[in-house]
Amino acid sequence: MSLHKNYIAGEWVGSDGNPNINPSNTNEVVGLYASASVVDTQGAIAAAKAAFPAWSRSGILTRQAILKKAADEIFARREELGALLSREEGKTLAEGIGETIRASQIFEFFAGECLRLKGESVPSVRPNIGVDMTREAVGVVGIITPWNFPIAIPAWKIAPALAYGNTVVFKPADLVPGCSWAIVDILVRAGLPHGVLNLVMGKGSVVGQTMLDSPDINAITFTGSTNTGKRVAMSSIEHNRKYQLEMGGKNPFVVLDDAELDVAVEAAVNSAFFSTGQRCTASSRMIVTEGIHDRFVEAVVTRLNDLVIDDALKAGTHIGPVVDASQLKQDLDYIALGQSEGAKLAFGGRVLSRENPGFYLQPALFTEATNQMRISREEIFGPVASIIRVKDYEEALQVANDTPFGLSSGIATTSLKYATHFKRNAEAGMVMVNLPTAGVDFHVPFGGRKGSSYGSREQGSYAVEFFTTVKTSYTLS
Repeated sequence: MSLHKNYIAGEWVGSDGNPNINPSNTNEVVGLYASASVVDTQGAIAAAKAAFPAWSRSGILTRQAILKKAADEIFARREELGALLSREEGKTLAEGIGETIRASQIFEFFAGECLRLKGESVPSVRPNIGVDMTREAVGVVGIITPWNFPIAIPAWKIAPALAYGNTVVFKPADLVPGCSWAIVDILVRAGLPHGVLNLVMGKGSVVGQTMLDSPDINAITFTGSTNTGKRVAMSSIEHNRKYQLEMGGKNPFVVLDDAELDVAVEAAVNSAFFSTGQRCTASSRMIVTEGIHDRFVEAVVTRLNDLVIDDALKAGTHIGPVVDASQLKQDLDYIALGQSEGAKLAFGGRVLSRENPGFYLQPALFTEATNQMRISREEIFGPVASIIRVKDYEEALQVANDTPFGLSSGIATTSLKYATHFKRNAEAGMVMVNLPTAGVDFHVPFGGRKGSSYGSREQGSYAVEFFTTVKTSYTLS
């Protein structure tokens, strides 16, 4: 099996490889991927710093052409790359292909953004003086991505970084290096100059820490756990660098008495359990008013009984495996905790056996939960959700907002009054009405509030805020 190497200063480097294991079939090694050392990572940072002056002043058509070429290849290879994603992360093939298409759309969008960079010109308050406000690249950008969206999240960080003239040191999650390696390979062959994009795979304790310790990284964009996000913040403050954090969520999905039951059930089940619940936007708290509560519980259990949990690549699979043994243990520990706290396990929660060995878990649904239970306060990051009964809309809103997180929030209702009020008063960065809480278009901003996010939004035209800095210039005419 060939070794997939790190990419540093225009060269593929590395000698030892770590196996990338398929969670649907732990007997299968997806590929061997090199691990970068401290010295490798320092070399990548130095290469990005050296490449920055030329790349930041390169023509916008040059950048546009490279990103568009990458977008076209990703789309053309969507089935191949989607299968790779499903093999290394465990999403169903349909989800893997869909995420790959989204990555292509992101690169195409930011290819266009290369040509849409705007500034302002205004008169000074002093006569015969003009003032220009322009945007320039920040410098060397460190990118650290999680394992749950192994092609879309790297795309929505790398594409704007390059589009606006930054150079990149990119560390993907060591659990899912395959899609990240493929993206870098595509961009290299699309024509990126040496040093502009550097791939350093490996452990966060080695690669990530070296990035955090470097004074030559001018900005870091991070998606991952809350604890690691705090470390990114502290190191960035020390080095006076920009930082952007996307972290946890404990997202609510409110169901009111007037909701259309089928719509509410489908949105709630999709929010909580699809992609094996391994989404920061997943709704693991279903907050249901008492008039519809019993019917909703019955309908959700019926829907869960119909779901097929199996190999991610197998036709007809709705939910694939949990990503690895460590995550499976965490999910099972929370299921046991929920029962010990007094919640009723109304469905699932069992480890499943399938044709091949894998990390298969039946979706778990708790009822009779309260918002004070740990299963309602802490992010589980698996196919585990709780139903909390409330009296009315006012209590539902209060419970929905009673969380240290604020990423996504949803409501099922046919009332324009309640939908409008919820959109205004939900303490979250993204709000969905009669839709799953997971799933944001590639051209609109993504991000949250409170403990979920810090810094400017990701995606769409709002990405310019993080990946550029503003310069104000005066000219005497």
